[in-house]
Amino acid sequence: MTRRVRAEGKFAKLETHMADEVLPKPEPKEIDEKLALQLRHLAEDAVLKGQPYGDERCDNCLYYLNPDENLSYCWHPKLRILVGGSWWCQWWEKTED
Repeated sequence: MTRRVRAEGKFAKLETHMADEVLPKPEPKEIDEKLALQLRHLAEDAVLKGQPYGDERCDNCLYYLNPDENLSYCWHPKLRILVGGSWWCQWWEKTED
């Protein structure tokens, strides 16, 4: 990698050039496979589904942190993960009005 500074008016601009390198094809690491397995077990244990159960969905659940967002953190003690608003799990609870 080479760097050089070029002056333009009152400002200096740093340019970075990468040599013509071929980057390796990205592959999952051991930690990725471990986490995928843990999340699969969590989904099975929690009956975590990627679609709503009738009118029950994550974005109208008490534990969905930001109901105005499509993805948000679920703070239920047995989950504590990022979930989609249209998802559902067995611990769904109605929000307090």
